[in-house]
Amino acid sequence: MPEQDLFKELSSLVTESRNPDSFEVDVMSTEEAVHLFNNEDKKVAYAVEKEIPYIIQAVEIVTAAFKKGGRLIYAGAGTSGRLGVLDAAECPPTFGVELGMVIGRIAGGEKALTTAVEGFEDHPENGAKDMIDLNVNEKDVVCGIAASRRTPYVIGAIQEAKKRGAKTITVVCNPREHLQYDVDVAICPVPGPEVIMGSTRLKSATAQKMILNMITSISMIKLGKVYENMMIDLQLKNKKLVERSKKIIMIAADVGYDQAQKCLELSGGHVKTAIFIALTGADREEARKYIDRNEGFLKKALNDWKNHKRVK
Repeated sequence: MPEQDLFKELSSLVTESRNPDSFEVDVMSTEEAVHLFNNEDKKVAYAVEKEIPYIIQAVEIVTAAFKKGGRLIYAGAGTSGRLGVLDAAECPPTFGVELGMVIGRIAGGEKALTTAVEGFEDHPENGAKDMIDLNVNEKDVVCGIAASRRTPYVIGAIQEAKKRGAKTITVVCNPREHLQYDVDVAICPVPGPEVIMGSTRLKSATAQKMILNMITSISMIKLGKVYENMMIDLQLKNKKLVERSKKIIMIAADVGYDQAQKCLELSGGHVKTAIFIALTGADREEARKYIDRNEGFLKKALNDWKNHKRVK
């Protein structure tokens, strides 16, 4: 794209425009600046709220893909890419899913996670290559994250994913009507110009983070990874998570610390199974049988067990 055309395109983006409320931020007191940032951040949740119908569609698409053995693959550059990698990295320890079920790809690769590698985002072929390397297929969902909506790396990834039959989602912070490529679902919160013009690590990134949180968290809930409002498939990777697991068992089964620890040991370190054991007195094998035949949903498994015992 010729430089003047790129200049015109960037100049038209909400994310690249000046915020009239922050013209004097460079001479504000610390207190004034903090209030300004806070007031601007308040706008983010309202912008996300307007996109709820599209977020619902995205959650349904991702959940359906997971149930068929598909993956959610994020593709982004800069801050947007880092948010995708972060969300993907948090899914295995939080929800006990396999590595590779949620994947984050960032323009420039792993180096770009800690160092700005801005040039890589200018080439759509880099995004396409990452999708090819991942062997994206019709079972998968590819979610492009780009505050500006025009990042070439993201567009290349989405276009390659569509060629391969994958479902596609995009999360951008400019109006939907300005989107220049086709996706199955476009989520377009517009929190407005940044306090510092063009610094999309601020409100835009906050909006994107909120949306990614909802997509993966609600999808995991719909896979039975949560009981009431507690994580029950978390991986016990450190002492904090072990103790958190005991607390969850104590709350869910109304038992003391020692009993929670015993049930966790009997379950082989699986919180969902430990809760079932604590509530029913079943052994691990029987607990797993009921949980598995109810597709991992603990409430359904417990009701199934109660009905089975009642019939007997």
